[in-house]
Amino acid sequence: MVALGRRLAGLLRAGDLVVLSGGLGAGKTTLTRGIGEGLGVRGEVTSPTFVIARAHPSTSGGPDLVHVDAYRLGGLDEVDDLDLDSSLAESVTVVEWGEGRVESLAQDRLEVRIERPRGDAEGDERRVELTGVGERWRDALGVLA
Repeated sequence: MVALGRRLAGLLRAGDLVVLSGGLGAGKTTLTRGIGEGLGVRGEVTSPTFVIARAHPSTSGGPDLVHVDAYRLGGLDEVDDLDLDSSLAESVTVVEWGEGRVESLAQDRLEVRIERPRGDAEGDERRVELTGVGERWRDALGVLA
């Protein structure tokens, strides 16, 4: 998942919204850690479950990373309270558990669904489905194939 995140980071640019979905332990935070490594941001990328959102400034002149965990958010009003749209244009925003909560933030977004096979052992393979929504992603994902 880290390696995939690094590869995805090569496609991401300021203004991109990435919406992650998948069960507990699917690898959402691990994928985001790889994105952070690929973007060259400061600070360890860890789960923002209890703080809801963390900002990781760029150390390389690229976009910052805003990492959000929407699991505990009750609805769109609570998402609005985070004021994510104020930093969206200059950052890459990755939202765990964002499905059905943050799509209104951007017409163009990358949706990433992560599924684990039946086993729960660490290291199991994952099935990752990437869906680009909007003009921004029309041809961008072809380089990952």
